[in-house]
Amino acid sequence: MPFTAKDVCEAAGVVSAAGLEQRATFVPIRDAVVVARMRAAGAILLGKTNCPPGGSGGVTDNPVHGRTNNPYDETRSPGGSSGGEAAAIAAGQSPLGIGSDSGGSLRVPAHFCGVATLKPTTGRVPNTGTLGHPGGLTDPRTQIGPVARTVRDLALTFPIIAGEDGCDSGVIPMPIGDMDAVAFRGLRLATYTDDGEAPPTKEIAEAVQTAASALSDAGVVVDETRPACLSDARPITERHWKRSALSGTDVERLFADWDRFRSTMLAFMAPYDVILCPVDARPAPRHGEQPASTFNYTLPFSLTGWPCAVVRAGTSLDGLPIGVQIMARPWREDIVLAVALHVEAALGGWQRPPI
Repeated sequence: MPFTAKDVCEAAGVVSAAGLEQRATFVPIRDAVVVARMRAAGAILLGKTNCPPGGSGGVTDNPVHGRTNNPYDETRSPGGSSGGEAAAIAAGQSPLGIGSDSGGSLRVPAHFCGVATLKPTTGRVPNTGTLGHPGGLTDPRTQIGPVARTVRDLALTFPIIAGEDGCDSGVIPMPIGDMDAVAFRGLRLATYTDDGEAPPTKEIAEAVQTAASALSDAGVVVDETRPACLSDARPITERHWKRSALSGTDVERLFADWDRFRSTMLAFMAPYDVILCPVDARPAPRHGEQPASTFNYTLPFSLTGWPCAVVRAGTSLDGLPIGVQIMARPWREDIVLAVALHVEAALGGWQRPPI
């Protein structure tokens, strides 16, 4: 199986610039763990995909390789930071890719480009060898995950890259469930179309509602509700981004608030098996546009570290893809993949770009 990798994932003998001018000619001598595991499984690295400088941000543009376009409309962005990966897979340049996600960097590009992705539970996949760090990318929210045109391909790739590597101390040895063994009838789903902070477009709300209806038809018990603490996610995240400038007391308060948020989300999840909601409030924006609400719908589940999948479930009036976001409790990737597979089968999933 050929595959591509986001340019933060180092590959022996291949330039790994990560969008930084100082790394424009840097050639690593060893593979990141995820690249090594893919190669050991027989996969063939086609090349590296574009990302923002340093591999973090919502716009895939940098001084080394320039701007990445959305294959459904070249005047629009594929998002970031795994925008190069999502665009390449949507356009048919690669059948499978490896990206990373801290605040929504797999999920938002998958939504903008109409492909499928999985952000595993935090602690599932080693970050070792990303940007050269022994333990990998240093944001505690970061997880590496697969991007593909079908959910089945996500499910095939996930077990290959997951598991301890003896270096990344944050990885926990947990068994991986079988998505084909998930019983739909009686699953309890919480769904919402509006987080109360960034009202979605009509088509995005309708895509979430249509996906919920398809799951209800399969026997899933659907409840329209949302966590009351969603509005806390962005303020906590913004303090996390700026933590180096905070006093010791403020850092302590940040992590106390983060822990409180995680506990509140777990309490909300107690009666449910899965959550369904938008990935973003709108489809892919035009180049140069990045609304302040970008990542609003993904940040809460970055703070919790829960597994998340995105799959295409609709199309905007402009012909742009619309994805939906599916979350479950920690370590239940089998549930999010099973639900994503059903939505994909019911609503069509990836569609070939017109250009």
